[in-house]
Amino acid sequence: MPDRAPQPVDRQLPTDEARDLISLVRDIAQREIAPKAAEEEDAGRFPREIFTLLSESGLLGLPYDSEYGGGDQPYEVYLQVLEELAAARLTVGLGVSVHSLACHALANYGTKEQQVEHLPDMLGGGLLGAYCLSEPASGSDAASLRTKAVRDGDSWVLDGTKAWITHGGVADFCTVLARTGGEGARGITAFLVPGDAEGLSAAVPEKKMGMKGSPTAQVHFDGVRIPDSRRIGEEGQGFAIALSALDSGRLGIAACAVGVAQAALDEAVAYATGREQFGRPIADFQGLRFMLADMATRIEAGRSLYLTAARLRDAGRPFARQAAMAKLFCTDTAMQVTIDAVQVLGGYGYTADFPVERYMREAKVLQIVEGTNQIQRMVIARHLAGPESR
Repeated sequence: MPDRAPQPVDRQLPTDEARDLISLVRDIAQREIAPKAAEEEDAGRFPREIFTLLSESGLLGLPYDSEYGGGDQPYEVYLQVLEELAAARLTVGLGVSVHSLACHALANYGTKEQQVEHLPDMLGGGLLGAYCLSEPASGSDAASLRTKAVRDGDSWVLDGTKAWITHGGVADFCTVLARTGGEGARGITAFLVPGDAEGLSAAVPEKKMGMKGSPTAQVHFDGVRIPDSRRIGEEGQGFAIALSALDSGRLGIAACAVGVAQAALDEAVAYATGREQFGRPIADFQGLRFMLADMATRIEAGRSLYLTAARLRDAGRPFARQAAMAKLFCTDTAMQVTIDAVQVLGGYGYTADFPVERYMREAKVLQIVEGTNQIQRMVIARHLAGPESR
């Protein structure tokens, strides 16, 4: 079967610097990430050296201020970088998105002193972050979290368990949301916790159907003591900080989903144009041609949706509704496109000899993380019709 190399996505980028950046990312993806992806995912190996390389290349802090080691890139560029990385290996693309999410609170709500002290290492110093919001009994209902932070003089003592934490057990720092006051959203505060803090530990990583190279684990806080200088924002402001971060994080997931879908389409097109049945390539058959056309159309629509939301964000305009729409549509698209890619390859698509079965397994989690797609529909509906009646 002849190889048909996929054509790079034709991107609309705002500057020559952004075009050079995408070229750099594609080179790293093709040279360092993609060749090892299948083997390392199968072995459940976390590619820490890739994140070190990305940090050294200035790719872990792209949407943040260059004063602190960031890349000063607009979100529309940063998200397209995520898409390229996720197309090569979702563990890497989603890992960069989670790291950016973990930096959001300090970068946007921290004091000048906190930012000067911590951000350079977080954005470009080789550190890797985790975002600790969900708990075993509070996922979608994040405002009911139970992890507590109790003030003790000039310090806080954290106790509780976080769940479904990407980079759990390997992160160098954690942005942690903990209860410092009464019930509900107003009693939550954000903290920056070192990954090696005494009393912090991680459980054995979850055994997942996909993204086996990305550790997802419970993180335990057993009397973890941190100074008040590591509290981010005001007491009780944590839930608002968390929601602000999630609006941006949902766009990261949308971009990763489009990357996975694009990789699946590229594989399906290469197979369909090279595989012959009944004396001609199977891409000649109308039923299959229409399937490829639908896959490509969904991907283009998803890409346009997340970029529209990103441009609103870059312009300082409200974008929460569009972010929810992008997360919903792009991740549903990734699921459908990867299912269709398996179908295009037939029996071969169901084997590990081709990557589309891995893409299908990975796509599923994107419909769940950072707000399930049912939650996204609730968010969108509230923007349209107001809050639900009680």
